[in-house]
Amino acid sequence: MTSRVRFFVSGKVQGVFFRSFTKSEATSLKINGWVRNLRDRRVEILGEGNKDALDELLSRIREGSPGSIVEKVDVIWEKYVGDLNGFRIIWL
Repeated sequence: MTSRVRFFVSGKVQGVFFRSFTKSEATSLKINGWVRNLRDRRVEILGEGNKDALDELLSRIREGSPGSIVEKVDVIWEKYVGDLNGFRIIWL
């Protein structure tokens, strides 16, 4: 089943290559979407793909990149849109 999800990741997730880690993991799982830093020090991730792949991405995000400390992941499941191609890092 194709799904869409938005994650808000809190903790030590900026300045520790968390976005690059997320891009690599999402790409390996064939997830389309993007990742970006937020001004409040969280990281936002939007992804579309197979539901099982999105669940696996969530597991990997909870573990985090080397050097990161993931304290909390808020998960918001959304209606699938199909407007995302590839996975990219958005720079502010």
